Amino acid sequence: MSEPKVKEDHVKMHKDANALMDSGKYSEAKDLFQRTAELYYKGQNYFDSATMYYKAGEAAFALKEYEKAIEHFMKSSEICFAKGFDRFGVSALDYAKDCQNALGNTAEVEALAKKIKEIKAKLESAF
Repeated sequence: MSEPKVKEDHVKMHKDANALMDSGKYSEAKDLFQRTAELYYKGQNYFDSATMYYKAGEAAFALKEYEKAIEHFMKSSEICFAKGFDRFGVSALDYAKDCQNALGNTAEVEALAKKIKEIKAKLESAF
């Protein structure tokens, strides 16, 4: 007989991850933010999913895990641009650019800077 599956409470996880982050427990926060992002995405709450990936990226950045941070920021930006949260997506790309800069990846920094500039120009022309 298998154990009944316990439903994870993404709202509680969200709060717990923020509390971990606030107390400087970045590694635990990063993992919980990522799990929460996945749950939000499955539940079609794309804004909170993008936010949780962004926060996971911030936690990874604080740990100087720049490659992992880039993954999280790029996932956040991907969701943002797919769902129309363009300004938030630009912010995620900007943070990814900072990570690439910390790694000394000049070509990636330049490519992200160009992409950010293009998106910002598109957003400004829409108004």
